[in-house]
Amino acid sequence: MSDDPRPRPLHRFLSAYSGEHGVYGLVLVTALIAVAWDQDSDADVIIFVTGTVVAFWLAHIYAAVVASRATRPAPTLRQSIRNGARHSSGMLFATLVPAALLSLGTFDVLDEYTAYYLALSSGVVLLALIGWANAARNGSTWPWRVLGAVVTTMLGLLVILLSILAH
Repeated sequence: MSDDPRPRPLHRFLSAYSGEHGVYGLVLVTALIAVAWDQDSDADVIIFVTGTVVAFWLAHIYAAVVASRATRPAPTLRQSIRNGARHSSGMLFATLVPAALLSLGTFDVLDEYTAYYLALSSGVVLLALIGWANAARNGSTWPWRVLGAVVTTMLGLLVILLSILAH
């Protein structure tokens, strides 16, 4: 057992994915993929989704920096940027799996439509896994874990559908 108080890289990765910004990122990415169905190729979808997520990520960092200036004592600008980037990094992580699946279509490993639908469904599957994992972390029995996965998925789908309608 290590006395090192720093989180391990895997723990940091999982925390970023299942944190509020990771969940937000999954909803955002899934909705963006859905509204990008008319793009010419999976590569175009990757560019559209990645560009939009990066813009939203920068907006979150900006908001964190501005909000941090209202605290006393205010952190340095560098600390504010670093904290905002670290806190909202889950938004970037949320792009990884769908982008990897879309790239399978881009590089002709899979048919583009297959890759597109796998990428689209990956957000929903990841939300279900997060619901299961959160219930497991709280010591829930397997029926409650299943319920956690179902509820997280259904609420996620509702928010994704509302986001699609807004676009």
